[in-house]
This record gives sequence, structure tokens and C-alpha cells, in this order.
Amino acid sequence: MSVLVLNCRFLTLLGKTVRVDLADGSVPTDISEDAFSRRLQDSLIQWRAEDKVAVWLRIPISLSRCAAAASTQGFTFHHAKADHTVMALWLGEGESRLPGFATHQVGVAGAVVDESNGKVLVVQDRNKTKNAWKFPGGLSDPGENIGATAVREVFEETGVHSQFKSLLSIRQQHNHPGAFGMSDLYLICRLSPLSYHINFCPQECLRCEWLQLEELAKTSDTTPITSRVARLLLYGLKHGFNHIDLTMEEMPAVYSGMFYQLYHRPLPSNKA
Repeated sequence: MSVLVLNCRFLTLLGKTVRVDLADGSVPTDISEDAFSRRLQDSLIQWRAEDKVAVWLRIPISLSRCAAAASTQGFTFHHAKADHTVMALWLGEGESRLPGFATHQVGVAGAVVDESNGKVLVVQDRNKTKNAWKFPGGLSDPGENIGATAVREVFEETGVHSQFKSLLSIRQQHNHPGAFGMSDLYLICRLSPLSYHINFCPQECLRCEWLQLEELAKTSDTTPITSRVARLLLYGLKHGFNHIDLTMEEMPAVYSGMFYQLYHRPLPSNKA
């Protein structure tokens, strides 16, 4: 009996989860829907006998006909990307404990502060109903650290080079119209300038200036979150950024050879 389990990889969910990638040669590229359905049914019998609790099935677009066959076995769509879809089936008892797919987009802005004169780099977006001053920023790419996103977006929008210093704030918003009705996280980072000449992108920005933080904190031509962060930055300028910064520390993850970034307020050195 030829079953898919011979070509699967095992993941950790109580040590009982199976993952099958049809792009790795698990099935012939010309397999029919009926033939795949029979092989999948045989595999499910074997997986259930082995007390597996869940199956992830990755189907490349070239074998999309296999999705219909999988649905007849109880699989449902979990997510899709440009060249594949992933289906899932819970085999364990009770309600499925499989995690849902990513439901958030992450936007990052960079507040580039010139500490020598108290100015901050701001832009006005083109094609907005209100031309409000805001910090330059955009969506983080998959696998991109938020500090790198802030630095990249600032340069792409303004032409100014900068360096990441800290995380300042996080906004959470649900049912975001720009995120297909999903949830949205918007993070503002503090950056220090490495250059000062503005060469802004006219396709994205209507205006770009170095503006006094005191002016940005008081003007009505901005957004509530921008004015709030401007006041936070003013406090940092006067009393020290150590009072407002959430700095980044890279730490080893529990997964061997991997690392993560921890953003937190450091303890004073004599209390560490």
C-alpha cells in the first residue's frame, strides 16, 4: 500500500502532528484527483492508527486539483500564498487546537530626532484626505526586524539615512480597512540621523521637513498618535531618552541556533 506518510515530515504538537508537502515528490505530478484521494484516505487510516492528532497539507498551485480531494476527507483551507495553499485536518479529540493563520499586519514608523536642535523628520502623505504631519513609515516585510523596517522606510520616503535606537510606542487596531478587515499593529521607533539632506519620494510624500518637536507637539496639522509621541520625545530630550526608550536586546531562542529580539526598559546597571 503506497501512502503519503512515507514522505511526510513531523512537527511538534504534542509530538503528534504530521506535515505533508506535495511539492517534495510525495505524489507524481500527473496524479489524478481520484488517485490522490485514495492515497490520502489510506494515509489517514495509518495516521489515525498511530494516534496522530493533526495533519498539515501543503499543496502547490500545480497540484491544486488535490485540494478538492482533500476537502472530501475533511481538510479545510488554512491559508494560501502566491504559489501554494495549506490545508489542515484535526484528528484529535474535541475542538481543534491548531493555531489560526497570521491575522495582523505590522506597520512601522521612524521618528528621526536631531538631538542638536530638537528637530524631528516628518512627512505628509500624498493622496490623503487630510495632509497631516506624521513620521515616515510603512509595512514591515516578512522576516524583517522592526528597526530595519523603520530605517528602510525612512530612507525610501525621505532619502535620509538613520540608525535604530529604540521602540517608543505600539498601537493596536482591529478591523483595519487597509488590512482587509484584519488587525493592525503600528510601532513607532526612535532613530538617530546619519544624514540630513532631504530627497523625498514624490510618489509617496507631498511634503517632508525637519520640524521642531515643540511645534509638532502643539500643531493641529498632525495625528493624535504623532503629537503624543512628539511630547514623549520632548520629555526624552529634556530628561534623557533612557526614561522613554524600550531598547532592543537579541537573545537566544529555545530553538537551537535561533535568536529573537526583546524590546524592554533596561534596569539600572547597579540593579541588574
